[in-house]
Amino acid sequence: MIKKRDVHESQALFELMTHPDVYPYVRQKASSSEELMFMIKQMIEAEERGEIISRTILDEWSCPAGTISLFDMQNNSGFLGTWLGKPYHGLGYNQAAKEAFFSELFYDLGIENIYLRIRKANVRSQKAAEKLPYVVSANETNKTLYDEINKEENLFNLYVITKDLYTLVHMRNQDEAENALEA
Repeated sequence: MIKKRDVHESQALFELMTHPDVYPYVRQKASSSEELMFMIKQMIEAEERGEIISRTILDEWSCPAGTISLFDMQNNSGFLGTWLGKPYHGLGYNQAAKEAFFSELFYDLGIENIYLRIRKANVRSQKAAEKLPYVVSANETNKTLYDEINKEENLFNLYVITKDLYTLVHMRNQDEAENALEA
């Protein structure tokens, strides 16, 4: 469902990212597949330096469907950035990719907090985030970071996923599934 980034997927990702419903929400925009290839090379190098963690979201045929990344990493924390190509909207790819990515981040890579900076105008993404039982609003609980991301203009809501809450939710879900099997 996800894999490490590869420069060879730049053409397919570029075609997906340039759709008008997708492009405004892509953090690292490119104006050509060649520019995107260069950006992917830079991301791979940044990941080797521990500055970013980035994966390609794949469909069931292992074709690129979008990307998911952890940016601005500091103190075992970072900001989530994700986008899916228009043909993949509403098909469950984003949620499956997030589950795989969060598991890797928390249990394999030592990340403690994943922040989500979502534009207040992006109601679709806010509703998707708020559906997840391990996502918590951090506008008030992390006021310093909230103010920092809104220093230019009040455009974003801040959410956080902590390793502890993510683990608790998954343990509870596992217990409920085991209890259902026993019943």
